[in-house]
Amino acid sequence: MEELVGLREGSSGSPVSLRELWGPCPRVRRGIRGGLEWLKQRLFRVGEDWYFLMALGVLMALISYTMNFAIERVVQGNPSLARTPALDSGFHARSRDARWAARCIAGGGRFGGPFVHLSVMMAAYLGRVQTKAIGESENKSKQNEMLVAAAAVGVATVFAAPFSGVLFSIEVMSSHFSVWDYWRGFFAATCGAFMFRLLAVFNSEQETITFLYKTSFRVDVPFDLPEIFFFVALGAICGVLSCAYLFCQRTFLGFVKTNRVLSKLLATSKPLYSALVALVLASITYPPGVGRFLASRLSMNEHLDSLLDNHSWALRTRNSSPPWPEELDPQNLWLEWYHPRFTIFGTLAFFLVMKFWMLILATTIPIPAGYFMPVFIFGAAIGRLIGEAVAFAFPEGIVAGGVTNPIMPGGYALAGAAAFSGAVTHTISTALLAFELTGQIVHALPVLMAVLAANAIAQSCQPSFYDGTIIVKKLPYLPWIRGRKISSHRVIVAHFMNCAITTLAKDTPLDEVARVVTSTDLATYFLVESTESQILVGTVGRAHLVQALQAEPPSWAPGHQRLQDLLAGGCPLEPVTLQLSPETSLHQAHNLFELLNLQSLPVTSLGRAVGSVSWVELTKAISNLTNPPAPK
Repeated sequence: MEELVGLREGSSGSPVSLRELWGPCPRVRRGIRGGLEWLKQRLFRVGEDWYFLMALGVLMALISYTMNFAIERVVQGNPSLARTPALDSGFHARSRDARWAARCIAGGGRFGGPFVHLSVMMAAYLGRVQTKAIGESENKSKQNEMLVAAAAVGVATVFAAPFSGVLFSIEVMSSHFSVWDYWRGFFAATCGAFMFRLLAVFNSEQETITFLYKTSFRVDVPFDLPEIFFFVALGAICGVLSCAYLFCQRTFLGFVKTNRVLSKLLATSKPLYSALVALVLASITYPPGVGRFLASRLSMNEHLDSLLDNHSWALRTRNSSPPWPEELDPQNLWLEWYHPRFTIFGTLAFFLVMKFWMLILATTIPIPAGYFMPVFIFGAAIGRLIGEAVAFAFPEGIVAGGVTNPIMPGGYALAGAAAFSGAVTHTISTALLAFELTGQIVHALPVLMAVLAANAIAQSCQPSFYDGTIIVKKLPYLPWIRGRKISSHRVIVAHFMNCAITTLAKDTPLDEVARVVTSTDLATYFLVESTESQILVGTVGRAHLVQALQAEPPSWAPGHQRLQDLLAGGCPLEPVTLQLSPETSLHQAHNLFELLNLQSLPVTSLGRAVGSVSWVELTKAISNLTNPPAPK
C-alpha cells in the first residue's frame, strides 16, 4: 500500500508524508533531530577516538570492580551463618575450609594476562561499533591502535596504575607500539583507573580515592645511605633467582609438551589436566596441613599487605613465641607468617622454595590465569626475607651521620617485588607500578636500583617469560640480539639471504604465468620490469593473479598476451616501499623487522632483485651466530 502524501498549508514545495504532516509537534521533532545532528557534529569534531577510549576504560573498570566485588563476597562467605545456634561445633572448620577453597578457585584469575585479554576483546568489539557509528570502512591501523590502548587499560584497571600500565604495555609490546598510540593508552588507562577507584568510594569501601595497598613507611628518613648496598644486593639476588626460575619454567614446559603421557593428556583432556594440577596445588596449600607454613589463609591482597609491613617480625618474635592463631586476625596479618615450630626466616624460606616449583607447575595449566601478581608477591617475599635478615643483623639500625634509624623490612619487600617481577618480564616499569600501588615514592632510588640490577642479570642470561613461552611453543619469534656479543654487525644480508626467489617479468607470457602460479604456493611474487633487466618494480599477489587469469577469455592465443596485459586490465600491483641491500648488516635488518613488525623484505642490487629475507633467514642467521655449526 502506497503511503499517503500531502502538502503543508501555504506551501508550494514537494509533498510530504501524512505521518510527518500530522505527527505530533512536527516542528519540535525536526528541531530535536537537528539539535542532535548538530551535537553529533560538534562532539566528533574533536575526534571520535576520545569517546571510545573513554568508554573502553570505564567499561573495563566496571568489569574489574565487579569481579573484585564478587571474589571478595565468595571468599568472605556468609558471616550470618556463623551466628546460627543450631550449627554444630565443626562449622567454623568447614567455613574456614570453604573460604580457602574459594580463594584457590577465584583468588588469582583477575590479575595479569586474562584481564588484558578481556580488555583487548572489548577493544575489538568497540572498534566494530566505532566503524558502524562513524560510517567508515574497517581500518587495520586503527584497530591496532585500539588494541594497543586496551593492553594498557588491562593493567591500569587491575592495579589502578595508569602510568605504569602504559609503560608496561610499551615495554612488552615494543614492536607494536608507536608514539602516536602514547596518548591513547594514557587517556584510556587514566579513565579506567579513576573509575575503578571511584567505585570503591561509591561503595563506601574507601573515604576518598586512595591507593590499593596502604603503607606506613617513614617519610623523613626512609632508609640510610649504607642500605643502598643491601638494595643493590637484593636486586642481584632477584636477578639470579629469576634466571633460575625462567630456565626451570621453560624446561618444565618443554618437558610437558614432549612427555608422551602429559602431552596426550593436554591434547585430549585439558580440563582433566587442569583439575589435577589444581588438586595438587590446593592439597599442598590446605591451611590445616602444609599450608599453615605458607600463609595460605591469606588472599593475594592480604599477602602483599602483610609483606609490606614496616615492622620487623624477627625482632617482634625474638624474645617471645606468640601462638599460631586459630582464626585469621585482620589486624595482625603478620602472624600468618609465624609458626612456633619455625622462625620467621624458616616460614619465608619454606614459602619461597614451595612457591618456586608451584608457580612453574601452575603456568602449564592450559587456561587463562593471572600470572603477574603471584610473581610480584614471590619477589616481595624475597625482599622480606632479606629485609628481616638485615633488621636482625642490625637490631638498632645502621648508624649514618651520627643518627640511628631502625630497618624497615617492608621497603625491601617493595624493592624485591618490583625487581623480581621486572626481571622475569624484562621490564623496568614494575618500579613505577610498585610506587603507584602503594603511594610510596620515598624508596624510588633504591627500588629503581634493585630493578636495574635484576634486569641487567636476567636480560643477559635468559629470555623473558613471554619470549620463553613463545620459544617453547614454537610460535613465530624473532630472537633479540641487542646487547648480545654475537658480532651481528659483521654479518651482512648477502651471507644469509634466500637467493632462490621466484620473479615474474612484465613481458612473461600468460601461459608461463599460469604455470608458475599453479606450480608454486607463494602468497606474493616479485614483479620485475623485464626478464633481461630484473629491475624490481613491485609485488603482485597470487590470489589476484589467479582471479585475473580466470577472468581472461578462453580465446586468447598462447604466447601472444603478456603479464603486462593483465596489469593493464586491473590486476593490482603493490609497490615496494622498503628493500634491503646485500651489504646491509644483520643488526640493521633485525632492527627493521622488529620496529616495523615486518614478515619479509626483498633484496636488490642496483635495482635488480637478487634475493629475499624473512623471519626464517633472520632466525637461522642469529642461531648460527649464537651456536656456530660444527666444522665439516
